[in-house]
Amino acid sequence: MPLIEEKLTSLGLALPSAPSPGGNYVPFRIHGNTLVLAGVISAREGVITHAGKVGAEQTIESGYTAAHVCALNVLAAIKAALGDLDRVREFIYLGGYVNAVAGFDASPQVVNGASDLFVRLYGEAGKHARAAIAVAGLPRNATVEIQVTVSFV
Repeated sequence: MPLIEEKLTSLGLALPSAPSPGGNYVPFRIHGNTLVLAGVISAREGVITHAGKVGAEQTIESGYTAAHVCALNVLAAIKAALGDLDRVREFIYLGGYVNAVAGFDASPQVVNGASDLFVRLYGEAGKHARAAIAVAGLPRNATVEIQVTVSFV
């Protein structure tokens, strides 16, 4: 078993199926040794796991879990694109969007649910530049959406 998948298993986690596009776009684009992934929401196998706004229907803690779900979807998309999670050299960028009430200022704590998993699995290579932005709404009323760019070998 590849190293990153062994780490996932040791954490009691399993990869979901790679998410399917929800519109007229591709799930990823490869340019040289850079993989740009389409945004993924807090859903598992097509079913929303966390819906609603942080600060209303969701808490910061459940938002963190929603971001963690998104990170697992990203990993599934990476595996679908590259065939092996161990091909990732480093995470370059993570854009995190949090469906939140007006004035919500704790988006970084929510998006850490994704960032923390990438660092736990990849160490220094999992660290990335990032934006964590509160928004008025997301597709299917998902609580979190993330977009990730990685470099690979």
